[in-house]
Amino acid sequence: MTSFNAYLFFDGTAAQAMPFYQRVLGGKLDVMTFAQMPGAEPQEMSAATAARVMHAMLAFDGGQLMASDTMEGQPPQPMKGFSLTLNKDTAAEAETVFAALAVGGQVTMPIAPTFWAERFGMCTDRFGTPWMVNGGMQQPD
Repeated sequence: MTSFNAYLFFDGTAAQAMPFYQRVLGGKLDVMTFAQMPGAEPQEMSAATAARVMHAMLAFDGGQLMASDTMEGQPPQPMKGFSLTLNKDTAAEAETVFAALAVGGQVTMPIAPTFWAERFGMCTDRFGTPWMVNGGMQQPD
């Protein structure tokens, strides 16, 4: 079986971002810090590095979202050139998820009816992740 999922990199905010995504999307979240890594020597790491997320995985209905923090001292890279796309069954579900993702972020395109879905909107959440949310997809004739 082939699977495909997104892997996001944060500059020290994965420990806040992933529980936020779990609240919005639901599912089961597993998080491992650099200090919890097998064979890690936390006493040899700075406290900031030890607390950073080495790997996180959110398994939710319809997908997986993985993430980690960059190593301390690495320059952060802005998230650009992509959007995570979420397709909800209904317009109401799309509106709820979109509203939650947009809190503290930036709405690029307000959620509204389109020719392909009852609702579609675009936003960048407060962690810098760009999203496109569809709800009530139109069935082709």
